[in-house]
Amino acid sequence: MVLRNCWKSRHKERGDPLPHWTGPGFGLLLCLFILQCGYSTGAEGTTKMVIQKEAEFDITYNDTVTNDNQTIYAFNHTVSRNKTEGVRVSVDVLSVGLESPFLFVVRQKQAVLSFQVPLILRGLYQRKYPYSHVGRTLCQPPTRAISEMQYFFVDVSTLSSLGTHYQLRVSRVDSFTLHTDKKFSFTASPSQPQYFKYNFPDGVDTVIVKVNSDMTFPCSVMSIQDIQCPVYDLDNNVAFIGMYQTMTKKGAITVQRKDFPSNSFYVVVVVKTEDEACGGPLRFYPLRPDELFDAGNRSKVLDVVVSPAINSEVYVMGMLFCLGIFLSFYLLTFLMACLDNRRANRKRELLVHPPDMSPAETGKTPASPYEYGSFADNGSTLSSEAVTDSATSTDNNYGYLERTLDSVGRSRAESLSSVEEDDYDTLADIDSDKNIVRTKKFLYVSDLSRKDKRVLSKKYQIYFWNIATIAVFYALPVVQLVITYQTVVNVTGNQDICYYNFLCAHPLGALSAFNNILSNVGYVLLGLLFLLIVLKRDIVHNRAMFRNELNALECGIPKHFGLFYAMGTALMMEGLLSACYHVCPNYTNFQFDTSFMYMIAGLCMLKLYQKRHPDINASAYTAYACLAGVIFFSVLGVVFGKGNMVFWIVFSVIHILATLLLSIQLYYMGRWRLDSGIMRRIVNVIYTDCVRQCSGPMYVDRMVLLVMGNIGNWSLAAYGLIVRPNDFASYLLAIAICNLLLYFAFYIIMKLRSGERIQCLALVCILFTAVVWGFALFFFFQGLSTWQKTPAESREHNRECIVLSFFDDHDIWHFLSSIAMFGSFLVLLTMDDDLDTVQRDKIYAF
Repeated sequence: MVLRNCWKSRHKERGDPLPHWTGPGFGLLLCLFILQCGYSTGAEGTTKMVIQKEAEFDITYNDTVTNDNQTIYAFNHTVSRNKTEGVRVSVDVLSVGLESPFLFVVRQKQAVLSFQVPLILRGLYQRKYPYSHVGRTLCQPPTRAISEMQYFFVDVSTLSSLGTHYQLRVSRVDSFTLHTDKKFSFTASPSQPQYFKYNFPDGVDTVIVKVNSDMTFPCSVMSIQDIQCPVYDLDNNVAFIGMYQTMTKKGAITVQRKDFPSNSFYVVVVVKTEDEACGGPLRFYPLRPDELFDAGNRSKVLDVVVSPAINSEVYVMGMLFCLGIFLSFYLLTFLMACLDNRRANRKRELLVHPPDMSPAETGKTPASPYEYGSFADNGSTLSSEAVTDSATSTDNNYGYLERTLDSVGRSRAESLSSVEEDDYDTLADIDSDKNIVRTKKFLYVSDLSRKDKRVLSKKYQIYFWNIATIAVFYALPVVQLVITYQTVVNVTGNQDICYYNFLCAHPLGALSAFNNILSNVGYVLLGLLFLLIVLKRDIVHNRAMFRNELNALECGIPKHFGLFYAMGTALMMEGLLSACYHVCPNYTNFQFDTSFMYMIAGLCMLKLYQKRHPDINASAYTAYACLAGVIFFSVLGVVFGKGNMVFWIVFSVIHILATLLLSIQLYYMGRWRLDSGIMRRIVNVIYTDCVRQCSGPMYVDRMVLLVMGNIGNWSLAAYGLIVRPNDFASYLLAIAICNLLLYFAFYIIMKLRSGERIQCLALVCILFTAVVWGFALFFFFQGLSTWQKTPAESREHNRECIVLSFFDDHDIWHFLSSIAMFGSFLVLLTMDDDLDTVQRDKIYAF
């Protein structure tokens, strides 16, 4: 039997007739050659018997093998071009305490698969896990023929001298090909991986493969591989080719037809030997390197479904929807500007041609609209009584010199050629006057707006130019880095690098989640719109200043637009950098998404303070240096802050000291010095105000704000020190936002307490912005992904798209937060419009 099989196989392989020169000598050699086919000589001179069996599918073979024999099972099956049928080989070792493993080699027409049993899989720290039951699916290379008979052989051998029992079963996988929108359930384990084939149907260019399980652990890996042999379906090689990601309960990968020339691919599911990659615990530590660990039952039940992704029409609808929302703000702004211009023209006509008298009746020519102050621009003017009263009154003015319209114009025309701020501040008499003015109990805006307007305009324009420079130098390397990230993801196929919402990540070109990038366009468009609105106000104000209108020169909050320009630029940069972050969101580049949020919060607080304190507001260099320090701590917190007690102690101390120093600066309006005598002055103040006599604070309103601010900041510092949150960047942003909200609430309360009112437009902006912020925060806290956990754990939070099958909850957060920020900026721009006709010595500085 052995010789016959050997002769058939050899003769079949050669397919040649015997040569004519064969003779008795050659016959002897031929006999020896045939015997060699049946018996092989081992390394030690022993002979090994090769037994070949004709085998059939779905039959379990119970056999024994030693180092003296080798068994070959021959199988054949029909392969069709139009139908793919999977073949699975299952092996189970029945013997215990093997001295040597089995070696199984499956020889196919275009592929060879080999594995040992027990199968040894390695984990971290070179831990070894043996598996006695192994199941592998054979690779099915494509065939060009309509129908073809193919043979494959399963060779079984071992070096063990003892008889070792095993079971072998080869079966067909009837459900090897996946069908669109049909869920299929299966079981996998580390030694029994599974993979299935999917063919793109006609008219479908993109599909999303979803793998789900009710079991969190064991950790598993899903992979998308091209139709080629071998298929990498073990824990130690599944990452070699294709796209892959770890998963616990959810996994999803979007697959495009263009990436697979054969219009088909394999869906491979592998269960890992350990759960550490999915956030699970490490159960063992190897005390001895060669010790084998029992992994226990690591079988996992999963289901897979392949669904068509969105088509090009949905992409177009998503882009039109996004642009339509934000361009509608441009349209609304244009209509309001037209109405405002029409109203202003009507008021000009009423001033030039009053309805109750004609020019002939008055006996004089019509007056120029410029003689009525800023009525043409602001819609109201000061009465002559108010101007006279203001010019003659010196109450609560403390040396402030009232100027008439002519004197104002003359002083502007006769100003020195050098208008540097330092030239004004270093004069001895002015410095002495500052100590008197800024330490009064009741301060007015006129007391803190004494510097030349052109000096301050230069000072605050630096905010815009500095942030524009920062934006260029910051954005260029960011763009370069995220392009590199995306390239790495596309080349390696490692889907664990980026924390997408994989259930709603729509690719476009090389981008993996185009929808998350597109939704950031609102920050850019609304930031540009805000810049246009500020530019229009700036032009109107400059025209009024050029005409020497009294309202523009002596009334209302001093108009400085440099910070507004900086805020609009920061909003646009927030959109750009947020889009860069969402190219590949992860913990290493989260600072891209938050850096300009810190800037926006800081600029808004500076603008609130500048409104009533224009002369003593921080310079651009100081402000940006402080913001740079915040971003520096943000980076340190992301890198070193996780669970590091020393870092949190240092940060909390710095946080508290910075709060105290800023409180002193604000309370004394900058009229204090940090030098060697500071402790002596503190002791004197405590002795005078607390020991010698119990007197309350001189500036009660400021003290209330600062006490509330210190309570809030000390509480946040204590929270950080106790809880030590993993997301340090968000914690730092929460500190900035809490301080901004506290100061804004204080400003509104003090404005109403001072008898001022909020105009209709500003009130509408406040209410609208508050509502939008509420909805925006609701979508923000949905948490579709989080880089504070492992990629597999993050995918548990993934959810389907909710708008147009294109945008998810986080995209809605982008839409609403950009609108809310734009509304917040409008509030800061318009909230003091009611003071445009009130003289500055009547406006409280708080």
